Amino acid sequence: MKKKTGFDRDKTSGWRLETQLVRGGTWRSELGETNEAIFMTSGYAYDAAEDAAARFAGEQEGYTYSRLRNPTLAMFEERMALIEGAEAARSTASGMAAVTAAILAQVKAGDHVVSGRALFGSCRWVIETLLPRFGVEVTLVDGADLDAWAAAVRDNTVLFFLESPANPTLDIVDVKAVSDIAHAAGVCVVVDNVFATPVLQRPLELGADVVVYSATKHIDGQGRCLGGCILGSNTFITDTLMPFLRNTGPSLSPFNAWVMLKGMETLEMRVRRMCENAAKVADFLADNTGLARVRYPGRVDFAQQELALSQMNGMGGSIIALDVPGGRAQAFAVLNALEIIDISNNIGDAKSLMTHPASTTHQSLPAEVRDTLGIGEGMLRLSVGLEHADDLIEDLGQALARAGVQA
Repeated sequence: MKKKTGFDRDKTSGWRLETQLVRGGTWRSELGETNEAIFMTSGYAYDAAEDAAARFAGEQEGYTYSRLRNPTLAMFEERMALIEGAEAARSTASGMAAVTAAILAQVKAGDHVVSGRALFGSCRWVIETLLPRFGVEVTLVDGADLDAWAAAVRDNTVLFFLESPANPTLDIVDVKAVSDIAHAAGVCVVVDNVFATPVLQRPLELGADVVVYSATKHIDGQGRCLGGCILGSNTFITDTLMPFLRNTGPSLSPFNAWVMLKGMETLEMRVRRMCENAAKVADFLADNTGLARVRYPGRVDFAQQELALSQMNGMGGSIIALDVPGGRAQAFAVLNALEIIDISNNIGDAKSLMTHPASTTHQSLPAEVRDTLGIGEGMLRLSVGLEHADDLIEDLGQALARAGVQA
């Protein structure tokens, strides 16, 4: 019986997205298993001492230690690279491990980093608090202001970092324009693409150099485990990133990599259904005149709709931000009245989730910073899942009414 014991990158790169998500990167052992194997091993044995020496010297293909590489992780990384259109990828233990490694692998004391100011709370901490501790200068800019990006560049600027859409404000950054500004100055662009997912947006095609993900979100998609991924050129992954990962060890578990592989098989279907649901829910919320504001990139009343849809395959994503007029008390009342939607700070789950960013994901930011970003006490972030859209609308309707937000 003929068995496929390896994968052909040249062949698989020509497959369409749906096929890549199911089969990309898969290889089979001599047993011919149809499901990807989980290689739960920390180390590897060698036929001879010379083989061990050759592998450590990079002269022989193979594995040496699962902190460096593992077959299950390699399948996950290859599949991620295929769907992102990247030359190479490496996995990490979490999304924040991916963000931190992608940045720290490139900077040293005396360097300068420019970042969009609208970021996930932990990303902002890495940029604003951690980097300066090691002598790296930082400038935060309004991500939508292209002149601000250009004006922030200095002779020692080495990296731009941004989220688009940003968490939780959904601010959109023109990735191509910002990348053009960066490259004119010889600066690397790192994009956190977690809200858009590779189904909707591929930043490398827009000019970015490095893309990072929390695979915990849509890629797993069912709230089961943590994981992250960093994607870029072969040169970046091999020469810049791997020395950092090899010696610091933010390694993904083989089991978690296997879970991610299973999640990726349905990623495209899930993301599109989530987007369809989110568009319907956003329209319902926008019709509620009692809400102070509703933000959804797919709606015509979203200030950056044209840019958002041009970058995100014509879809608005699965995240909605809404503001109630009664501040934290009313926001909590809405959350506590929900019957279907869970109160949770995760996103990208099959189940719809809602959180209050000012007291959870962004609570570590000073109140004045949150106000500047538009993260008020009345803001709620909704991650729309796979339930029937009408059930979500009914749940939100009753919760808003019980909390005193009248349509």
